[in-house]
Amino acid sequence: MLTAIIDIQSGNLHSAEKAFQRMAREVNGGNIVVTANPKIILGADRIVLPGDGAFPNCALTLEQNAELSQAIKYSVEKRTCPFLGICVGMQLMAKIGYEFSETQGLGWIDGEVVKISPSNCTSRKVPHMGWNDLIIDHKHPVLTGIGTGNHAYFVHSYHMVTNVPIQRLAHVNYGGEITAIVARDNIIGTQFHPEKSQITGLKLIANFLKWTP
Repeated sequence: MLTAIIDIQSGNLHSAEKAFQRMAREVNGGNIVVTANPKIILGADRIVLPGDGAFPNCALTLEQNAELSQAIKYSVEKRTCPFLGICVGMQLMAKIGYEFSETQGLGWIDGEVVKISPSNCTSRKVPHMGWNDLIIDHKHPVLTGIGTGNHAYFVHSYHMVTNVPIQRLAHVNYGGEITAIVARDNIIGTQFHPEKSQITGLKLIANFLKWTP
C-alpha cells in the first residue's frame, strides 16, 4: 500500500509527510512518499495533493508539468484512486478559481473559488487564520469519529462555494458559512490543514488511509 503526497513546490511538505507517516504506522496504512514522479503516482494506491499560496500558481505548476497532471487525472478518474486535496489542493478540485485571475481547476467538484469578502466575513479579518469549529453537513467514512464542534486549523483568503449541496461535507462559521470539507465519489478535500489540526486532523488522515470508496 503506497500513498503518494504530490510535490508541486507549494509550501513545506515536511509536516504533512510526518503526520501521514505517523498515522500510517498506527493504522497499518502502508508507505508514504513525497513525489512529483508520474510513474510513482500511477502506481500509488492513494494520492494526496497539498497546496499553499495562490490558486493560479498551483494550477500553472500542474499545467506546465503535463505528465504529472495526466498521472493525477488518470489515477483519480480512471483508476478511481482515493484522493485527498488539502488547502489549495482542495480548491484546485473546483471548476474555476478567481484568485488574481480566472483560472480553470480540475473540475471534480461543481464549485468556484472566490475571495472571502466583508459580506460573508463581517467584522472578521481576512485571511481567515486560526482555529474554527467544524459543522458537519453530511456523514462520510473519512469523517468517522469527527463531529460538529471538533476544531481545525485554517489559513486562507479564498474559499470554495459549492453548487451541489451534497458535495459540501462540512463548513465553519466565520461571519458566514465557509466551506471546510468537500467530497464526491473517490475524492475528498479539506480547506483546513489536517496535519496542523491535532486530534481532528490526525483522525481524518487515519480515516483516509483506511478508506475504500
